[in-house]
Amino acid sequence: MAKGTVVQKIIEAHYVSGSREIGKPVALRIDQTLTQDATGTMAYLELEAMKVPQVKTQLSVSYVDHNMMQNGPENRNDHLYLQTVAASKGVKFSPPGNGICHQLHLERFGIPGRTLIGSDSHTPTGGGIGMMAIGAGGLDVALAMAGKPFRIPYPKIIGVKLTNKLSPWCAAKDVILTLLSILTTKGNVGSIVEYYGDGVASLSVPQRATITNMGAELGVTTSVFPSDEATKHFLTAQGRGADYTELSADADAEYDQVIEIDLAKVVPLAACPSSPDNIKPISELKGMKVGQVIIGSCTNSSYRDLAMVATALKGKSVAPGLTFAIAPGSRQVLEMLARNGMLADIIGAGGRILETGCGPCIGQGQSPANDTISVRTFNRNFAGRTGTKGDQAYLVSPETAVAVALTGEFTDPRELGFTYPEIAEPEEFLINDNMIRQPEAGTEIIRKPTIGEPPMNQPLPDALNGEVVIKVGDKITTDHIMPAGVHLKHRSNIPVYAKVVFECFTEPGKPSFAERAAAVRDAGKAGVIIGRDSYGQGSSREHAAICPMYLGVKVVAALAIERIHSANLVNFGILPLMFADAADYDAIDEKDALTFDALRSQLAVGAPVKGTLRKADGTTREILFNHRLSEEDIRIILAGGMLNC
Repeated sequence: MAKGTVVQKIIEAHYVSGSREIGKPVALRIDQTLTQDATGTMAYLELEAMKVPQVKTQLSVSYVDHNMMQNGPENRNDHLYLQTVAASKGVKFSPPGNGICHQLHLERFGIPGRTLIGSDSHTPTGGGIGMMAIGAGGLDVALAMAGKPFRIPYPKIIGVKLTNKLSPWCAAKDVILTLLSILTTKGNVGSIVEYYGDGVASLSVPQRATITNMGAELGVTTSVFPSDEATKHFLTAQGRGADYTELSADADAEYDQVIEIDLAKVVPLAACPSSPDNIKPISELKGMKVGQVIIGSCTNSSYRDLAMVATALKGKSVAPGLTFAIAPGSRQVLEMLARNGMLADIIGAGGRILETGCGPCIGQGQSPANDTISVRTFNRNFAGRTGTKGDQAYLVSPETAVAVALTGEFTDPRELGFTYPEIAEPEEFLINDNMIRQPEAGTEIIRKPTIGEPPMNQPLPDALNGEVVIKVGDKITTDHIMPAGVHLKHRSNIPVYAKVVFECFTEPGKPSFAERAAAVRDAGKAGVIIGRDSYGQGSSREHAAICPMYLGVKVVAALAIERIHSANLVNFGILPLMFADAADYDAIDEKDALTFDALRSQLAVGAPVKGTLRKADGTTREILFNHRLSEEDIRIILAGGMLNC
């Protein structure tokens, strides 16, 4: 087991109970929470359902950054609810226009050595400032706000040793893409990445945050950098020098696995369609025509990133026939660029200025044309995530993106022919927190008619008569399960949102998943979802569990289920199982019967679960399933979900 690491030090400082053995559950005290509006509305409805009068964390912040397009009243209704419930419960509120939760939290609230969980899978951005920052489902965040500890498997710690420093035009984004090419997006459940080595000192906090942000695509619990002089400089420049704490691994620290990356050998890379681990060097893509370039998202929208872009574009024009846009990560970044003239340089080059929010990263606008390559500095390029079916989205650094914008095709930025615009970290950031709304006890909570209540599940039956509603393959993301884009505005209305579960698999003229699942439910049977490897990767959206639960799903079985999604399934009373034999996955078809006898008594820590598969021709087959459930998980599932406990 690893010892003397930053991760271990933070765990020990926040230890509540549990095992220190890798893979066994450990409960941690949570200092801070964050929510965003797409997941936050349900989180606060759940907090209300618990009848918690005031949050019990050191700090909780509610951000609005996802659902900001107001086509109809739904999104604004959610914003009003979020603002008033935050004021009532003792939570700070960041309204639309103030910026992306992860960028803002890094700037204004993150503190080295503290624990943070957020209802967004990219919460590990905070690891760039030396926090243990973990993405979680909204119900887990609500429980933390209620003062409950947060449970994770005691982690395997992967030490990533960074040496030397990046060459000009090579970026922090290329570092995490390098790591994704090594570890891929699957097989890393239960691990935490910790960066160390002499190369760490060469990276600023925004660069580190880019790396920890996209570390979410590895499927690890989180990623963490030490807190050092670069951290102190960043916090001081943000007017928060008093929040600085030095935090580093011991000289004799040991890691469970070590990967070494020589920063001097990192080259410009791209994640190609349609997975963040489909990595190729830009040199292999050279000359491919591009129709759209967007720079932004919580991964690459810092002042440093956009100042570099502005400097590279000054006095130039983007390639004709190509659309180019930026989305600053926070109002602080936007205002600094506006005041120093850099925003004018971007506009003068032909750039479009988008709102400070998530926007196109979650399919909220700027969808590319058909059969067009879109180059983005985002963290995910799952098929259809842009809002265009059959999209071709490539993920790159701002350095590569600006090279593509200038040339209209994939171009290694090292071949642009001019000096790399090195951007020094500001000695003082522009600080203006006037949009942060402070809590105000006694505030009346506004709940408009488009906001529903969290649906409740029934206790797990002892005899479960299931039917396979859908069978899917590898790497099914929560975007596949619950699409974002135009559907996001329905997240506070489960009966409406549930209609689009697995919408991407609906064939023209045939019943949707929602219709088939409802029919199984109404026939008195339990819905079963069959997946293969790395089921439920991607976003933390707990709706990928809530909506199937609402439709009667009781079991999800796959070869492997990702951490956050598995926790969300447990929280809403859906049993997550893993095939003991991969051949059993091949044997199952949609509409097959899958039954479990004495299921409640079968569920025990470490014990396999037996089920019976019955085919349409009447033949049967016993199937053995494994699980990673703790005693607490089993208690929650038996009760039908956390809200019943």
